[in-house]
Amino acid sequence: TKVVVIKGAGDCFTAGNDIGDFAQQQDHAQVPETAAFMRALTACNLPVIAQVHGLAVGIGTTLLLHCDFVYATPDTRFVLPFINLGLVPEYASSYLLPKVAGHIKAAEWLMLGEPFTTADAYQFGILTKIVDAQEIDQAVQTTVEKLVAKPSFSLKQTKALLKGDGERTNQQMNEEFDIFLEALGTTAAQEAFDAFLKKRPINPEKFK
Repeated sequence: TKVVVIKGAGDCFTAGNDIGDFAQQQDHAQVPETAAFMRALTACNLPVIAQVHGLAVGIGTTLLLHCDFVYATPDTRFVLPFINLGLVPEYASSYLLPKVAGHIKAAEWLMLGEPFTTADAYQFGILTKIVDAQEIDQAVQTTVEKLVAKPSFSLKQTKALLKGDGERTNQQMNEEFDIFLEALGTTAAQEAFDAFLKKRPINPEKFK
């Protein structure tokens, strides 16, 4: 294996975590599995390409910060909704996003938690390229073929040099993870989960 490609099946890249699992908090059943996936992605020494379409919600956007190439269709919508769920950023996004997009744009995306467009994602450094839906498979395949043709040693070492802040990234992931687990039990988070599942408005008094 010389290259890893991550893409979604169906009509979106990923719809994010299951809010029902968060609400139940049965020993945070889903969190360790997700954490294991993200740590494997962070530690991957091979080039990782993300092929994105439709929605990229929560971790669907977060994981892109750990990829080396990201191609997305023009209609893709990204969102980091943690703040609206009474939660906090995850998987070093509070560290990596300001590095890529700058503090001002990172604050907008993480503190408001509103969807943003493919054009916005490209302008602020999250995407390699925007590609039409009918052409994205070929665009990704072309990049895969180019990478496969490179010398393995040089390819891995170049990625390692580019990802030289791994210790700092892991430290931030650990800090975020501790706060994320704490946030799951807060009144605000429980209110957000219940409102989402019951499709009712948020009670603003519980967000204070």
